[in-house]
Amino acid sequence: MAGTTPGTPGTPRVLRAMNDRAALDLLLEHGTLSRTRIGTLTGLSKPTASQLLARLEAAGLVVATGTTAGRPGPSAQLYAVNARAAFAAGLDVTPHRIRAAVADITGEVVGEFELETGRPAQGVVRQVTTALDGAVKDAGITEAEVHRLVIGTPGAFDPATGRLRYASHLPGWHSPTLLAELAAVLPMPFEYENDVNLAAVAEQRLGAARGHEDFVLLWNEEGLGAALVLGGRLHRGFTGGAGEVGFLPVPGTPLVRQVTKANSGGFQELAGVQAVPRIARALGIETAEQPYVPTASRLLAHAAAHHADDPRYAALLDQYAERLATGLASLVAVLDPELLVLSGDVNIAGGEPLRERVRSELAELAASRPRLVLGTVQQRPVLRGALERALAATRDEVFDTAR
Repeated sequence: MAGTTPGTPGTPRVLRAMNDRAALDLLLEHGTLSRTRIGTLTGLSKPTASQLLARLEAAGLVVATGTTAGRPGPSAQLYAVNARAAFAAGLDVTPHRIRAAVADITGEVVGEFELETGRPAQGVVRQVTTALDGAVKDAGITEAEVHRLVIGTPGAFDPATGRLRYASHLPGWHSPTLLAELAAVLPMPFEYENDVNLAAVAEQRLGAARGHEDFVLLWNEEGLGAALVLGGRLHRGFTGGAGEVGFLPVPGTPLVRQVTKANSGGFQELAGVQAVPRIARALGIETAEQPYVPTASRLLAHAAAHHADDPRYAALLDQYAERLATGLASLVAVLDPELLVLSGDVNIAGGEPLRERVRSELAELAASRPRLVLGTVQQRPVLRGALERALAATRDEVFDTAR
């Protein structure tokens, strides 16, 4: 009879690794658990649960944190994931700044840094390493302790050419050798991802899209973008351009040609951030000049607060909601998603009054009626999504006790 090799499914080594991972995931979910509770939740006997915890403690993956003193009956030892077992990092890149953060393996952010890049005095590779180094130092660790980095940018890196596309407004990031240059200097594996896709990752892992396999996230800050999650997975398209809905031709605005050169399109012109102050001025509402994002966010937040007593702000919300729904209706017709999530500073500023108006308009414009919600990961969602992606890969690596 032929023997089995280490790691063959069904062997004791693999079964132990599966039990180890199940226990670690439960500890991540609950924070602390006793041996008895781990045994109950995993279905393991007390002796097996004890062996499992001893094994994980020896591997440096769990630590004893205290006891259940104060409860009826004898006290029990409590265990938690060792937060310092590994660290992961994320970057959120815009034309004006790079935000960096480091999280321990439990997901707690332990270091942050922000680098202004509006007037670049250094190349992109130096900017990335400077931002990362700042977050690592703030965390009080070394770069060698960071297992993985995820970089979020506007646009997408074309898998065929390695060149960033759909983001002509991001200076310095378009060299075809950039990814190779980063790989040569970064001391950890790294991934790159579209920023809106990472906002969707944050909502799927932590926010309004938890438990949903098919949803669209509409992002609205400096540009309009969408993340498409189909069957639980991000859909990126052949060149990485799926979800670049700002380029979408829509009724209500002139047809935009040469969209990549213009870095705009029909939906962007109709419902992008620059449209909000235009609508407001036409309604007789005083507006500030550029930059558009703070102006639009302030206008919509004020409209959400005062629409009931000022018809001008009610009209602002009505007209802007109609414009957002016009583009969303095309996405609904093609994808028929279960859920739509409004995210980004501009959408969030409009709050529930804007959401309800978009929902009402979509009911008139779209054949199917997906549920429409506001994103709930509202603090740096791109950076949070980058950390969640980096943490998922780090945990798969560090928690694998079958090796």
